[in-house]
Amino acid sequence: MRTRALERKFVMPVRRLPANPNLDHLKHQAKDLLRDHAARLPWAAQKIREFHPRFEKAADAEIFSATLRLSEAQLTIARESGFPSWARLKRHIEMPTLAGRLDLPHHERIEDATFRRAVDLIDAGKAVDLRALLKEHPGLVHQHVRLEGGNYFQSPTLLEFVAENPVRHGKLPANIVEVTRAILEAGPDQSSKNETLALVATGTVVRLFKVQIPLIDLLCEYGAEVGHPARAAAVLDEHDSLRALIRLGAKVDLPIAAALGMTAEFDRLLKTASAEDRHLALALAAQYNHADMVRTLLEAGEDPNRYNPLGGHSHGTALHQAAGSGHEAVVRVMVEHGARLDLKDVLWHATPADWAAHEGKTEIEAYLRAKAKKQ
Repeated sequence: MRTRALERKFVMPVRRLPANPNLDHLKHQAKDLLRDHAARLPWAAQKIREFHPRFEKAADAEIFSATLRLSEAQLTIARESGFPSWARLKRHIEMPTLAGRLDLPHHERIEDATFRRAVDLIDAGKAVDLRALLKEHPGLVHQHVRLEGGNYFQSPTLLEFVAENPVRHGKLPANIVEVTRAILEAGPDQSSKNETLALVATGTVVRLFKVQIPLIDLLCEYGAEVGHPARAAAVLDEHDSLRALIRLGAKVDLPIAAALGMTAEFDRLLKTASAEDRHLALALAAQYNHADMVRTLLEAGEDPNRYNPLGGHSHGTALHQAAGSGHEAVVRVMVEHGARLDLKDVLWHATPADWAAHEGKTEIEAYLRAKAKKQ
C-alpha cells in the first residue's frame, strides 16, 4: 500500500479523481473533513497537514485548535486531488480540456503542437531531428506544459519527459542518453535539470532499461544538483541510484543512513540530527526493516504514533509501513514502545493490521489484532 510516486517536500500521495468526477461528491468530502476535524481524528489532522499549506508544519493540537472554514476544507480536498485550488478543480470538472484528460498518457494531453512534436521525437529516439527542432524553436527547452491531477509532473519541461516517470510507454529508445544530451545542449534551466534528475533517480523504467545510472551521470555532468533527489530515492527504494548520487557528492544524512542500514554513520549522525531528520529516519528504518535503528530512535524519544513526514510515505505511520512490508521485528519493537494499533492511514482509512492483511502478512496481522484487543 505504498505509493511509487515521487514524493518531495510539496509532493504528497494524492487521491486520483475518477473518470467522471462529481463536484457535489467532492463538496461532501470537504464537509466530512470539517466533521472529522471537529472530532479531532488524527488522520484528519494529517490530511490537513499534508495538503493545506498553512498547516504544513503544524502539530495536531495546533490544527485542532484552529478554526477550519469550508473554503479551507475545499482547498485541502482540491490539493489532495492534485489541483492547486478549489477553483482549478471546479474548472477541470465543469470545463474539461485535453490537458485535463486524466485517462490519457501524459504526452497525449499536450495541447501545444510543437511541444508534442518534441516529445514524440524523444520517444522515437530521433536525436538529430530533436536537435533541429530545438534550434528552430530555442524557447522550447524552457517551456512548461500544465498537466494537473497528479502529485507530481504537473508542470514539466521537455527535459523531464526523458525519464519516463510517470510511466507513459513502459519503454525507452535505446539511445535515450544521446537524446537527453541533445536537450541538455540546448540549455535548460537549473530547475529543469534538478527535476529531471529526481525523476530519473526514482524512475522504474529507466532502472529496468539499465540507463538510470548513465542518465544520472549525464545530468550531473551538466550541473544537476545531486542532493536534490537523494531522499526521494531513499524513500522510493531506488538504492542503486541513491548510491550513485552519493558517489557524485550527495550528503549522507541520518535518513539516508537509516535507509541504507549504515549503522556507524547512523550512530554518529544521530547525536546532532534535527527533529525533522529523526522523524524521517524512523519512517525509513521501519520501511527497510532496520529494527535496531527503530529501537534506538524510539528510546531517544521519537514518537511511534506520528504519521510519517511529508516525503516519507506520509499517508501512514511507521507501523503501517512495517506491517505492510512484513517486518515482524520492527512491528514488535514499535508495539513494545507504545505504538497505537487503531491509527488509520489517510488514503484508505486502514489500520496497520489491515495493511498486513492486504499484503498477506497473516502472522503479523494476527499479532496486531491480538494486541489490539488488549489495548
